Amino acid sequence: MKIPIINSKRQYETIAQKAEAAVLEVMRSGSYILGANNKEFEQEICKYLDVKHAVTLNSGTDALHLALRALDIGEGDEVISTAFTFVATSESIGIVGAKPVFVDIDPDTFNIDAAKIEAAITPKTKAIIPVHLYGQPCDMDVIIDIAKRHNLFVIEDACQAIGAEYKGKKVGTIGDIGCFSFYPTKNLGTMGDGGLLTTNSQYIKDRVIALRNHGGAIRYHHDEIGVNSRLDEIQAAILRVKLPYVDSWNKARREHAAYYNELFSKCDLIETPKELDNTYCVYHQYTVKIPNRDKVHQMLAERGIGAMIYYPIPLHLQKVHEKYNFKKGMLPITENNTKLVLSLPMFAEITKEEQEEVARTLIECVKEVSSTVSV
Repeated sequence: MKIPIINSKRQYETIAQKAEAAVLEVMRSGSYILGANNKEFEQEICKYLDVKHAVTLNSGTDALHLALRALDIGEGDEVISTAFTFVATSESIGIVGAKPVFVDIDPDTFNIDAAKIEAAITPKTKAIIPVHLYGQPCDMDVIIDIAKRHNLFVIEDACQAIGAEYKGKKVGTIGDIGCFSFYPTKNLGTMGDGGLLTTNSQYIKDRVIALRNHGGAIRYHHDEIGVNSRLDEIQAAILRVKLPYVDSWNKARREHAAYYNELFSKCDLIETPKELDNTYCVYHQYTVKIPNRDKVHQMLAERGIGAMIYYPIPLHLQKVHEKYNFKKGMLPITENNTKLVLSLPMFAEITKEEQEEVARTLIECVKEVSSTVSV
């Protein structure tokens, strides 16, 4: 049985008729850029997230980039974040000319260790970017408290965490700005690229609207260097179709995660993911920690199980950041986790039979490799 890491076609089958009708309506309308669907989606997502303002963008990367621009963070500034995430987080910091300052992670949640943030603050620090990795909320109370005491901005990277909650509040609405991605594999994904920025600040909203459209709020009046970052109208229409389903899809993911936990409960060699108290993780990925990860991953691939290794090289050791002379060993927990983590097939439509096959095969491979190594 071949089981992919994600099966987007199954989700499409559940919304095909509505999605195709919505796309056809856009095609017939003649309005393809920042039309009615963008405006309606911004209003609908504000209601869903319980936030005042939302601005649709071309990608989650642009959301992070324009968040920093809107806060006037740039050359000579420092931004604290995590090295255990996709490069878009630190890439955005670099795009505006600021320096990423990396803090080690909590070994259980894979998120930035909030208790270590304060020690990384310098007079140049302007913001913190906590990443709600794999759909697991960060410890936001501690992060917000630190930010307030040091007069720092908080930009939530919620690109993997649409619908996740921290103490009953949707992530992406707790800090000054929230950033979301609608890449096709996300819990709420388009059929192309897409992103969103959320805020309760009218000023930030207006600034980002101008920045996304070549730096001008009025046509042919350009006040600053901007970008072209507009969500395609067809993608906005698809998101409007999908948004009412996101909670049920996330609920299904949580049920699948609980079943995986049960299936792995008697295998001490597999460490299952943990959730913080008072959080609602949406399991964009279901990620375990195992010994001999690379060999096990290879064996799973040979047996048709589409497991993935996300972020095998932490950001502080990537070539793109070599000018900062970050050293190997500076983030020991991050570096250790990059050798252990493995994400298993996870999507709302996965069946119990498929999960059982994934679990059986993983347990078998882990035990086989461990017995060979120990001999």
